[in-house]
Amino acid sequence: ISMQEHFAINVCPGPILPIPQISDFFPRFHDFPCPPATAQQRDKQAQRDAGKDRQRDAEDEPELVDSDDDETYLGTLEFSLLFDQENNCLHCTVHRAKGLKAMDSNGLADPYVKLHLLPGASKANKLRTKTLKNTLNPVWNETLVYHGITAADMTTKTLRLCVCDMDRLGRNEFIGEVRVALKKLHEGETKRYNMGLERQAQNREAHNAVVEPGTLRGRILVSLLYNQEKSSLFVGIIRCAHLAAMDSNGYSDPFVKIVLQPDVGKKSKYKTSVKKKTLNPEFNEEFVYEVPHDQLAKKTLEISVWDYDLGMSNDFIGGVELGINAKGQRLKHWFECLKYTGKRVECWHTLTQQGQPSSD
Repeated sequence: ISMQEHFAINVCPGPILPIPQISDFFPRFHDFPCPPATAQQRDKQAQRDAGKDRQRDAEDEPELVDSDDDETYLGTLEFSLLFDQENNCLHCTVHRAKGLKAMDSNGLADPYVKLHLLPGASKANKLRTKTLKNTLNPVWNETLVYHGITAADMTTKTLRLCVCDMDRLGRNEFIGEVRVALKKLHEGETKRYNMGLERQAQNREAHNAVVEPGTLRGRILVSLLYNQEKSSLFVGIIRCAHLAAMDSNGYSDPFVKIVLQPDVGKKSKYKTSVKKKTLNPEFNEEFVYEVPHDQLAKKTLEISVWDYDLGMSNDFIGGVELGINAKGQRLKHWFECLKYTGKRVECWHTLTQQGQPSSD
């Protein structure tokens, strides 16, 4: 300010005059010599200087806090898990978070929670809650459901819940995460958790994990029902889960084809509608085949999942065959349909490369 005062000038008609200085109105120095201070005055001045030094030292010294300081304390996440083995579903209810770390310039955050199943985290098994604006104590009370989860998955999988801050102008920021080994969860029991968030996302375990070959292409939920009165087989394509991504955006545009072989006159081919940009499509579509019960044992039901590509050939994702020549769970599903007529039998099946039909 002093340099500006000395060099600034008031430009106006007439002679050039310097702008009056602030010190002209608030003089800080005496224009005449000051008398020497007395001993009492010197003691008071020394006490004031000592007090200022102690205050300055206290400001420079870091404040002693607990280990959960701003750098390590990220907040807590409260959620509950329920495994429904009968329907092969894992229910995760995200209740709330408390004391989240501030990520935005306004001292708040725009948090949401995303879920992955490890090993093999991908968009196929990613679920997320809605985003809540400007809060460090969000309350979601939102239930997310994983379909196609078997008892074998529960013994090997780990659920990861990541709390992130949504940023409209840039990349979303990671706040913290928690992990739960699903083998600790008992079937039919709702277990509630309240865990502190940790920073573990930097190890990229999900990208380096090895995915089991059986779950690479996904699973499909199929229902079978044979009606004796109508001499018809009802095939329901309910949903798919954890499909392989076939497009560059990390998703697929899946649809399902079904064929009852041997196909006489190509009258037994059906296909579902196309579900855009998803790896967990829900179809809920049913198809009917008029076939006598005694001939059904000689038939094979071919089910294949495809990725729709406009103007190009569709990409095969995976398939499964149900019939008397099948094995394991596929044979059991077909056998129960033949044995328990009039009863709808639902079952999850793993998609494989071997299930690809001879033609698109």
